[in-house]
Amino acid sequence: MSIEAIQAVSPAIGTERLFGPAAPSAAIAPQGASFAQVLMDGVGKVETKMAAADAQVRAFAIDDSVPLHQVTFALEDARLSLELMVQVRGRLIEGFQQIMGMQL
Repeated sequence: MSIEAIQAVSPAIGTERLFGPAAPSAAIAPQGASFAQVLMDGVGKVETKMAAADAQVRAFAIDDSVPLHQVTFALEDARLSLELMVQVRGRLIEGFQQIMGMQL
């Protein structure tokens, strides 16, 4: 079985707050989308959240019209998204190492 054989990954329960609202698997991974593309889409969403949090912090530092609770929420949302991404990466590496350690 190769990486290309993996078609889609369904979202885990509870990740809709980190990666956006839950959608049908066809919307997450259109037919023919690769596993790598699904992962890259997730990384792109995390990157977008990090950039949005950075923009909120910059706006707060320049202008007091941005409420502190919005900045705090954006930072926490970005932190949780990044933490989830790191956990997924760790699980993927662990799975790869297990596969590489198998006896043929």
